[in-house]
Amino acid sequence: MAEKKVIIVESPTKAKTIRGILGSDCTVVASNGHIRTLPKNDLCIDIRNGYKPIYILDETKEKAIAQIKSEMKSADELILATDEDREGESISWHLVEVLKPKMPYRRMVFHEITKKAILEAFKNGRDLDMNLVHAQEARRVLDRLYGYTISPVLWSKLSNKSLSAGRVQSPGLRLVVDRERTRLTFKKSEYWDLKAVFAEGFAASIDSVDTKRVANGKDFDSDSGKYNANSKVILLSKADAVALAKALSGSTFTISDVKEKQVIQKPAAPFITSTLQQEGNRKLHLSARDTMRVAQSLYEKGYITYMRTDNPALSQEGIRAAREAALALYGSDYVPADSRQYSAKSTAQEAHEAIRPAGERFVAPEDTGLTGRELELYSMIWKRTIASQMTNAVKQNTTVTIDAQTSDGRKTVFSTTGVRIEFPGFIRVYVEGSDDPDAALEDKETPLPLVAPGQVLKANKIEEVGHETKEPNRYTEASLVQTLEKLGIGRPSTYASIIDRLFEKNYVIRDNGTLVPTFIGFGVIQLLERFFGDRIDYGFTSDMENALDEIAQGKLDELQFLKSFYEGEKGLDSQVRSNKAKINSKDIKKLDIPQLGEESSIYLGPYGPYVRDDEGKTSQFPRTGLLQA
Repeated sequence: MAEKKVIIVESPTKAKTIRGILGSDCTVVASNGHIRTLPKNDLCIDIRNGYKPIYILDETKEKAIAQIKSEMKSADELILATDEDREGESISWHLVEVLKPKMPYRRMVFHEITKKAILEAFKNGRDLDMNLVHAQEARRVLDRLYGYTISPVLWSKLSNKSLSAGRVQSPGLRLVVDRERTRLTFKKSEYWDLKAVFAEGFAASIDSVDTKRVANGKDFDSDSGKYNANSKVILLSKADAVALAKALSGSTFTISDVKEKQVIQKPAAPFITSTLQQEGNRKLHLSARDTMRVAQSLYEKGYITYMRTDNPALSQEGIRAAREAALALYGSDYVPADSRQYSAKSTAQEAHEAIRPAGERFVAPEDTGLTGRELELYSMIWKRTIASQMTNAVKQNTTVTIDAQTSDGRKTVFSTTGVRIEFPGFIRVYVEGSDDPDAALEDKETPLPLVAPGQVLKANKIEEVGHETKEPNRYTEASLVQTLEKLGIGRPSTYASIIDRLFEKNYVIRDNGTLVPTFIGFGVIQLLERFFGDRIDYGFTSDMENALDEIAQGKLDELQFLKSFYEGEKGLDSQVRSNKAKINSKDIKKLDIPQLGEESSIYLGPYGPYVRDDEGKTSQFPRTGLLQA
């Protein structure tokens, strides 16, 4: 008689998929995520006893625990098949702590739910990785200490108990607020140039007047809008442009140079968690949370590999499958002789491969049976993975330089650049999106007619073109994730929850897909900057993440790390006690917002932002309130 094995996974969907692969002697049950939690109304960290969390059983998981215990009574082995990351390792550890199994138990780890991967993982178990558990528990304790120590200061000083501070949430909010401040203080500037439209079928813009380059947007500070004056640059006003256009009327335009340059464009790397969230937002208009929710479903149903990773490398199986798909679809010209190798910048999210279609052969989107958002996201992953193993795109950039002399003897130079795609390569499948709505699409051609040096052109029209400098764009979810990753704030698996928290707390709202901070968000950051600036410093937050990575690698002691963070003269506990006495509640409730004077001061109160006039009367804003820059 075969031994009975009980396999525990996180979700019913994952359990159903694995159940269909393994034999009848295996019972697959779901824990429905974490089975223990920390009570919400207290810190629940025993600081004097090694910073031990004081867990309680999640009452919503009692039925699942009872089912698992019932199955274990007749089982010979317990297999913990939670996700292969810190969170999954921690869930398995909590299960062992609660279930206290008397039979042998082991971890079963895999990064995709295919028959081959599951059977291989089933044969090769391992022990719990306590370094990963310690890293996850340290993160949980760290976040608890940060939030439950600083948040009460916000409650008392800003008279609002719905507020909260977070180790990664608050620096994320600071990014959004800083961007809005920049937009509010930005001074728009005007600059002009000329465009000549030629009978030969193309147009060119003016580059220089008497060897002085005509100013463009790059000559203005991107944050302030201030013009960076340069003796080698000429800034044209509207009157200057009108006069220059008139002086060029009837002039001879002669091509002085034609330069061609071949440009090689490589495909983007396969998806990692952050880039999947960015493209999900850009192309499918999904929030980071929704992207991860759909990806989780695709993973659990066996369509894609594990979706929490910061490693863009593909396994040999993934490389073969991508190259075979590209070869079958587009032919040998589109598949390079050697496979492409991608490497991770760090190993913070453990050693999973990139996010790709699961299995030895990629199922085409139309053959999956998927619909709606699942089909859209799977198609995007399928295309990007295949494109990553295809040949480069080859483009030919042609730059034409044109000389003309004004009626008053000034020498002007115009130029234009055309793009011709000589070989599309990976562009046949996938082009990475952009957060800049004005950016040129990389898969589009803008060819020029055939022209040669010395050729005289006929100018049908010379027109003045006005430009206005534009304040920096607000963050979208995609660009915020990109910046969080660049600065090392949080980790791929946390980006969605960071952004969700900002919305839940009414710190930001969406406006046409962008993130706008509310007055409440401004007020929270104002207090944190003045009294806890080091705790929302981007470098400090990144260092915390690096320390957690070192714990996961067994290089740093969890207890030593937590003590250094919380205790001593420079520890958080001492800092909070000292600063709480210094904060004047009345002063800190007054928002310091650029361009607002004393006569229109905005304050935060228990019911949200309000304005107080000279007579002391107040006018309440809507609960959140925001500035439009």
